Amino acid sequence: MGTQQLILYEQPRFVLPESERAHLQGGGPLRSLEICAGAGGQALGLEQAGFQHVALVEVDEDACETLRRNRPHWNVLCADVRSIDARAFQGIDLLAGGVPCPPFSIAGKQLGTEDERDLFPQVIRLASECTPRAIMIENVRGILSSRFLDYRRAVCHALRALGYVTAWELVNSCDYGVPQLRPRAVLVAVRADTGARFVWPVGRKQSTNVGDALHDMMASEGWPGADRWRRHAQSIAPTIVGGSKKHGGPDLGPTRARRDWAALGVDGLGIADNPPGPSFEGNPRLTIPMVARIQGFPDDWAFAGRKTSAYRQVGNAFPPPVARAIGLAIAACLGAADRVALHQASSGHPSA
Repeated sequence: MGTQQLILYEQPRFVLPESERAHLQGGGPLRSLEICAGAGGQALGLEQAGFQHVALVEVDEDACETLRRNRPHWNVLCADVRSIDARAFQGIDLLAGGVPCPPFSIAGKQLGTEDERDLFPQVIRLASECTPRAIMIENVRGILSSRFLDYRRAVCHALRALGYVTAWELVNSCDYGVPQLRPRAVLVAVRADTGARFVWPVGRKQSTNVGDALHDMMASEGWPGADRWRRHAQSIAPTIVGGSKKHGGPDLGPTRARRDWAALGVDGLGIADNPPGPSFEGNPRLTIPMVARIQGFPDDWAFAGRKTSAYRQVGNAFPPPVARAIGLAIAACLGAADRVALHQASSGHPSA
């Protein structure tokens, strides 16, 4: 593939109004700016970890409506991340996001820097503008392949030039109680001048299986086969595949994924509008709420838009329990840095 370079380019910027900048001043809870927020899986997990979102940037109108519907108080900016001027957010603790996966997904063409959806250059630009104390970016495991070694090095080099210590990690969602494998590549970067060392969380929570996770939903419309189906579906799910606007509809993924779902007694050729009823026979299809539960969303999280749009939002989400675990680890890291700074200030020894 050759050496890959990060290309930064300019577009007109969205500037946060002066009236909305006051909450960035002073202390208080940890503050985060999230890009490519989607349906809010990562944002919800970070909220549970104690972060307060100063803004969430998302270009898809249905996803923006999902965010507003579930969290009316969130500051949702429905805009292309390329148009955001992050200088308005200087002083935040965390820049987070799940940048588009198709440039690195094994299900796609893996074009990397040649894919117009590659937004890692925007991560670098935003970090240079708002200088967050930490950065957390999630993507598919494909970006960790040898094919993208030069690209990962370029990302880390650019962040180190901005003063960050970087680390990549492969995280399996099933280690955090999510009933699917869903391996994700996560990049965490912490400003070196904090003097803090980030420690990855260790996922030890026993994951439930698909049958136990969805049994009550499968039985909710009186399907007599729900108990038998539960006994059959006693393993975790394959990775939910959301697709993109260019490719993918409301189904559970390519042929191999559908075979894995069939082994669990699930018809992966589509998404159902309702759970199976009293006269249903055969393998049931999942509904949007079922897929959302497998992704780790709470049952009351509502998704805006038509079926394809709603499924894409759910399928592309970063599971909230995983985001929460990594968010807590980042919060602990930043908290440790604060304690060191406070100790040094009180003892008359300035930080290095």
